[in-house]
Amino acid sequence: MTLNRRQFIGTTATMAAVLSAPMVRAQGKPRVVVVGGGAGGATAARYIAKGSKGAIDVTLIEPTRKYYTCFFSNLYLGGFKEIEDIGHTYGGLAAGGVNVVHDWAVGVDRDARTVSLAGGGSLPYDKLILSPGIDFVEGAVEGWGLSAQNAMPHAYKAGSQSELLKAQLMAMPEGGTFAMVAPPNPYRCPPGPYERVSMVAHFLKQNNPTAKIIVADPKPKFSKMALFQEGWANHYEGMIDWIGDDFGGGNVSVDPNEMTVSIDGEVTKVDVCNVIPAMKAGRIAELAGVTDGNWAPVNASDMSTKVDADIYVLGDASSQGDMPKSGFSANSQAKVCANAVRGALTGSKVFPAKFSNTCWSLIAPDDGVKVGATYEATPEKIAKVDGFISQTGESSDLRKATYEESEGWYTGITTDMLG
Repeated sequence: MTLNRRQFIGTTATMAAVLSAPMVRAQGKPRVVVVGGGAGGATAARYIAKGSKGAIDVTLIEPTRKYYTCFFSNLYLGGFKEIEDIGHTYGGLAAGGVNVVHDWAVGVDRDARTVSLAGGGSLPYDKLILSPGIDFVEGAVEGWGLSAQNAMPHAYKAGSQSELLKAQLMAMPEGGTFAMVAPPNPYRCPPGPYERVSMVAHFLKQNNPTAKIIVADPKPKFSKMALFQEGWANHYEGMIDWIGDDFGGGNVSVDPNEMTVSIDGEVTKVDVCNVIPAMKAGRIAELAGVTDGNWAPVNASDMSTKVDADIYVLGDASSQGDMPKSGFSANSQAKVCANAVRGALTGSKVFPAKFSNTCWSLIAPDDGVKVGATYEATPEKIAKVDGFISQTGESSDLRKATYEESEGWYTGITTDMLG
């Protein structure tokens, strides 16, 4: 399976046509509020506004004025991108008819159907779409909390945290040690921890070749493991020490003041420590009362929550079945949701839900790998139909083509999201 920018935009143009020609309800213009301007929320807002041709009032609530993609943020760490390359504004959404409100959503009154804002106002809705991404589970890594994120950054919300981690990499002493505490499943990917290890290794190979990387991982295996381990052996031999759960990788604590990491009782002084804790749905999903445990269960057919048919949850925050927590997944889910929401509010045709995902990873220059699948909605979950994955031992030409494909996809998806 290959995908370039033209093909990606082509599929989205088809969906845009599906979402056209509304039949407006007699009682007035329906209102959709979308919380979160990432791959899920921005896509849903844009498709509903564009497809309804003004028949639905669409408001996007997003606190930041510039959106930095988590996908490709590892390439910034590796030196393949500048921070400006992964930053995007919301002007295109506004020009497309979306009312963009830069504020924090701090509460949801499901009875009154309103969203309250940190600035003091509130917004009424007929349908509410939540796409808040991830927050972190408190106490998931002993010794670490959000108050320690400057000393030991997570860089799992792109932007200033990405810049901080990059600055720490650049300041590492010669022969220093970079440590990563990898997250348990399920986690947001990308920015995948193992692509990040690869990109950090590439940066260090170019700038600090005697440096070492330690990865403490609570999992016994991880996605594309054979591909990454092959790549690490080929490009970064002797630099990366991955410690899985079988060897104590899940028994970890950190001391941000002393800059130490304890792995199964062995304490190591480190120069940079990237702590990626266990994750959960963004806070607003919990405040809305639509979570069960760490995530928000949804119906596969339209991404509506199990507890409220007028609230939908997209992307990383949702518990939906077989799809990974990726930007591609969120974008795919957003189109299904937009079709369903528009149909519910205007009576337009709703098509059966179909989903797709691809996750690319860069291991070294022109050495790209990928994994992906197609999915369908079942009564129980979003279920995988078929899939594909790069293979070990592939030619350099194929790996280069895979990386170039990811570049085309990036241009396509950011245009699809934000106009």
